Amino acid sequence: MSERMPKLPDDERSTLLLVDDDDVFRRVLARALERRGYAVSVAASVDAALVSALEQPPEYAVVDLKMPGSSGLVLIEKLIELDPNTRVVMLTGYASIATAIEAIKLGALHYLAKPCDADQVVAALNKSSAGDAATPVAGSPLSVDRLEWEHIQRVLAEQQGNISATARALKMHRRTLQRKLGKRPTRE
Repeated sequence: MSERMPKLPDDERSTLLLVDDDDVFRRVLARALERRGYAVSVAASVDAALVSALEQPPEYAVVDLKMPGSSGLVLIEKLIELDPNTRVVMLTGYASIATAIEAIKLGALHYLAKPCDADQVVAALNKSSAGDAATPVAGSPLSVDRLEWEHIQRVLAEQQGNISATARALKMHRRTLQRKLGKRPTRE
């Protein structure tokens, strides 16, 4: 069930910066968030988002992880530097434990794996930053494929995103690593 808010003048609506390189997803989510009462500005890259945020620091931000150029992790850090009160949610189709931890360390309140809908995004934006001890614990361990993905992501983060250095650290051919990184992680 969606939470629709009454239409407010733009100057009374909460500002939200939506950053995602997928044009269709960005357009659909922006429209849904506007219907829920946010004054949404959009960007398709970290650089474009920074220009927008410098003009008007947003109260809320929804940031994709993987985009051409800099990653969304860089943007989270910059947004929090501009305004420590900005409530940021990282959104990604390439979810991993390593990037979730880094996003939270950099100041994101929540981390959502795609696909998700506007109601889940709004709930994440309004979630308490204190954490929730009642979060359910998974009933089974991660699959071998998922463990491999998580390990690659952790080593990639340790190598600051350098594919060649990551391949050397993993004792793996660079093209093999690129092929593995090009695939979406397995769902759990």
